[in-house]
Amino acid sequence: MIGHSYIACDLGAESGRVILGILQSGILTLEEIHRFSNDPVRSGDSLRWNVHHIFGELKTGLSRVAAHREGARAASLSVDSWGVDYVLVDRAHVPLTLPHHYRDTRTDEAFRTAFETVPAEAVFAETGIQFMPINTLYQLLAHLRQAPEELAQSDQLLLVADFLHALFCGVGVAERSLASTTQIYNPTTRQWSTNLLSRFGLPSFLLPPLVDPGTALGPLLPEIAAETGLPAEIQVIATCSHDTAEAVIAVPEEGDDWAFLSSGTWSLLGVELPEPLINAEVLAANFTNEIGYGGTVRFLKNIAGLWIIQECRRDWLAAGTEYSYEELTALAGSAEPFRSLISPADARFLKSGEMAGRVRQFCRDTGQPVPLTPGQVVRCALESLALSYRATLEQIEALTGRTIHRLHIVGGGSQSALLNQFAANATGRKVLAGPVEATAIGNLLLQAVTLGHLETIADLRRTVRASFPIESFAPADAGVWQDAYTRFQHMETLNP
Repeated sequence: MIGHSYIACDLGAESGRVILGILQSGILTLEEIHRFSNDPVRSGDSLRWNVHHIFGELKTGLSRVAAHREGARAASLSVDSWGVDYVLVDRAHVPLTLPHHYRDTRTDEAFRTAFETVPAEAVFAETGIQFMPINTLYQLLAHLRQAPEELAQSDQLLLVADFLHALFCGVGVAERSLASTTQIYNPTTRQWSTNLLSRFGLPSFLLPPLVDPGTALGPLLPEIAAETGLPAEIQVIATCSHDTAEAVIAVPEEGDDWAFLSSGTWSLLGVELPEPLINAEVLAANFTNEIGYGGTVRFLKNIAGLWIIQECRRDWLAAGTEYSYEELTALAGSAEPFRSLISPADARFLKSGEMAGRVRQFCRDTGQPVPLTPGQVVRCALESLALSYRATLEQIEALTGRTIHRLHIVGGGSQSALLNQFAANATGRKVLAGPVEATAIGNLLLQAVTLGHLETIADLRRTVRASFPIESFAPADAGVWQDAYTRFQHMETLNP
């Protein structure tokens, strides 16, 4: 049986990849064709994304795909990226400036003062989105204050994956899973919230037309086909342009008694719902409603994730010692359990720089032993993450009325057997880990669904189960983890 080939351009906060997927006889195989670093750059006192570098690296990857015997007959390609960040472009989709990084400090004041204009309750009722200073809404408010001329001179605002789709095929749109991360999108009406934009004095003319996940945008531009060597008829598809939406669609589960955890730089923990859940209790718990494939809603909370460890690793490297993630995990595994805990949601852990010092200062501020060694710091972070998973799962059960029996972890963080076991122990639930490449898998298989090579999402998830191994972790050490959870629950009281 002749198979089908697809190309995933998968962008993360640390790296990007071009991955070739081949679907044959109900099995998907992956081949990483090109990987590149995705490092932010400094422009004056601001932190930016070098989208020119990203686009160039993607074209390099596509050229390598074209030289591959299977890639030469690929039917389609799709790009996924993180949410919230945007590129201001002219009519030819040329950026007016490098886009800001969501961790840039420019949003701090905008986030503090936004609700003087529109109350937080009204913002949440309109958007259903978790309040975070990184959200597009606060980025735009900061932009309006600091560089209003850039907004006035722009033709469109395109989120990162949508921007790259426009460069590949010439069509500038907003795919709904990505648009729903912005806090200027209404998940009930499934439209941009022009009412909210108007109340904040923000322009709505910049917002592109919305399309559903799984929309074929058109063929490659002739110049891109010529430059890369790919066939001109290859289709550019907006699958789920948001990386978390792609990852969740690749969770090989059935029923509604499971929760997903997309584990990477961020930990995104939640459940799939048929419609948004927007009420006072959800607002108080600071959950978010983001759009998934087929009209589903990803009801979830953003947790700091492995970002804390990634930043600590950078600290140690800058100080002259390079640790691999495997080495740090081994050091954490042999460190003293529950010596100290942090609250991963604390605002001090959101920004980059001096992360190990921030972990230590948190522990000083809360009267705990200060973690001194890298192993102690990493164990503190991992145990605290696992305990935050339990707290979030309990909130999900209370808010949705569901009972969660299984936690399914996907993404790069699912490779950490130590964190997976901690998650099972902390939550008291069975943990299923894998696939690691869930985002790319979701991207590739949604291309197959869009092109009619798979019929339904149930078919897609059956293909994932048949194609990739899943590891299981049973909960253990319930007593000591319960004691640690009691400490963790008091953390906000301890933290001044």
